[in-house]
Amino acid sequence: MAHILRAAMTEGRLDLTEGEQRLAAAYAATFRDELAPLAADLPDGGRRALAETPEARAFARRLMRRHVGGVAFVAVILVGLWALSGAHFFWPVIPLAFLFFGVARHAAWHRHYAHRRMWHGPPWR
Repeated sequence: MAHILRAAMTEGRLDLTEGEQRLAAAYAATFRDELAPLAADLPDGGRRALAETPEARAFARRLMRRHVGGVAFVAVILVGLWALSGAHFFWPVIPLAFLFFGVARHAAWHRHYAHRRMWHGPPWR
């Protein structure tokens, strides 16, 4: 919750005084259900601002690069197998279409829906 409140303060949705009060209430909370009202008035519970932080964007780019690299590796292997097989029909187009569709869905998900997942802190900790 502290990440969400800090992101809202950085974005300008909370002024410094109100942000510090909410942060103090977040750190003083004993139960998880005490945290929800602290970000209830923020758009999408504050998760959209959190998904747009530089750390979250860098993490999404790393995931996307890893996915594209894996697909490129598999594409090279499939094309190599096709070349070695001597087949007339370019059969790797079928699995490659599914792999490229997966990359496109991954990119669309990060662009439109990444802010909706629950954020439990930076994943690199």
